[in-house]
Amino acid sequence: MDGDVAVGVKRGSDELLSGSLYNSPNSGMSNGTSNGSDSKKLRVEDRMDAPPSRVLHIRKLPNEVTETEIIALGLPFGKVTNILTLKGKNQAFLELGTEEAAMTMVNYYTAVTPHVRNVPIYIQYSNHKELKTDNAGNQRAQAVLQAVSAVQSGGTPTSGSTASESALTPAPSPVLRIIIDNMFYPVTLDVLQQIFSKFGTVMKIITFTKNNQFQALLQYNDPVNAQQAKVALDGQNIYNACCTLRIDYSKLVNLNVKYNNDKSRDYTRPELPAGDGQPAVDPSVAAAFSKDSNSLLGKIPDGVLKKRVLCFGGEEDDCVMPVAGALSPLSAAAAAAAAAGRVALSGHSGASGVLLASNLNEEMVTPQSLFTLFGVYGDVQRVKILYNKKDSALIQMADANQAQLAMSHLNGQKMYGKIIRVTMSKHQTVQLPREGLDDQGLTKDFTNSPLHRFKKPGSKNFQNIFPPSATLHLSNIPPDITEEDLRVLFSNSGGTVKAFKFFQDHKMALLQMTTVEEAIQALIDLHNYNMGDNHHLRVSFSKSTI
Repeated sequence: MDGDVAVGVKRGSDELLSGSLYNSPNSGMSNGTSNGSDSKKLRVEDRMDAPPSRVLHIRKLPNEVTETEIIALGLPFGKVTNILTLKGKNQAFLELGTEEAAMTMVNYYTAVTPHVRNVPIYIQYSNHKELKTDNAGNQRAQAVLQAVSAVQSGGTPTSGSTASESALTPAPSPVLRIIIDNMFYPVTLDVLQQIFSKFGTVMKIITFTKNNQFQALLQYNDPVNAQQAKVALDGQNIYNACCTLRIDYSKLVNLNVKYNNDKSRDYTRPELPAGDGQPAVDPSVAAAFSKDSNSLLGKIPDGVLKKRVLCFGGEEDDCVMPVAGALSPLSAAAAAAAAAGRVALSGHSGASGVLLASNLNEEMVTPQSLFTLFGVYGDVQRVKILYNKKDSALIQMADANQAQLAMSHLNGQKMYGKIIRVTMSKHQTVQLPREGLDDQGLTKDFTNSPLHRFKKPGSKNFQNIFPPSATLHLSNIPPDITEEDLRVLFSNSGGTVKAFKFFQDHKMALLQMTTVEEAIQALIDLHNYNMGDNHHLRVSFSKSTI
């Protein structure tokens, strides 16, 4: 905990900053001096039409507010460079690193009312272009700022880290790290947003798979909300007897989201691209989440639930999250996501192992290339590229768990220059073409392929399943093959080899491409490549970097 803590100070409300703008005739502000008249100055600040400035004026703060809580308002938008609190007046000035960051913050809080300790507050541009504070008088605020900056840049605060060593008392980060155990049932970004916004404004979410586990980073606008959510939700199940939330504070205090899609979302910046030409939020999901007064997640759109949603060990009526009545059934969220074609609704029992991959590069994709890539996460039985829609394919895995694994790792990855979508298919199997019918090689049966990685029970391949990464693990390398040979071979697959390292016995190596997309391409091209003397190269994604 102590490595990733934003830091706050508890102060007596009678303690004013002796060097602050309102106590000295020579104001610390850069554009002119104060005439000593507080009220006049504040009336000027009250004007809403002040031009954009990186200094923001915050009003109507609750009495016991800490500097950390004020700084936390600005952190999601960029670096906070200065703070001046006017405790007696329930006001503060916050200076951000750039005017752009301040504008993003004001725009966001114009649409979403900011709250500190459940009290609505007001944020607007200040008439001041920068804050010049007297460090002696503003020492504690500066100490907090320093500590937060140290945490932001990955260091540790220089002052003592425990309350007894210093006046600083740690407050948790506004970012939570969420791991979902026993994920027998898909969990989407929208489901997380619904659950966690019960505790405060969710600003950003990033989901990913790490060490074969679905994880998320979720940022609140206030560390207090993160703390409340952690206390209430850690260890709870989203659905009956499955999808257990494990929640910790992240070392990060600010998330950088590049795309708004079903893997990441920045709610403060709706204008971000989806990164793949897909709409950021599927309309059927949006419709499902229009809330009514009786439930947290709202009604399910008509026609979505033709049959009862099975949970692990119970039916939809049992799929509740037992948080002291805080949350009502969450099956609505799963149903809504399924309406968007994002997740399987069949749950744990009788789920099919068939995936639908779409947005494929139809000029390049072949059943063999899909077999090789999806084969990293399970044994591919059959592949069928759709005759009327050649940018889509059905991929049948050996079982539903392998299908789930492949979907969580490959959805949103780039293959042949296009970001692919991977969802569960409603088909139970992939049909082979009828005897004598030529389907132009679009369907292929791989049931008896010698290249299945997971045929042997207990094979060490089960322990080495990692998300696509720029670093590849190579094995089965013939003794006479040099680093140069492998560098040439892999750069011929259309990418650049950035780094290379042999293991001691030279039978295995790590090879790093410039991007994950290049590594995916190289794995497709070179897994099972014949290096001579019947040495077939084995290529996997590695969790290491060189």
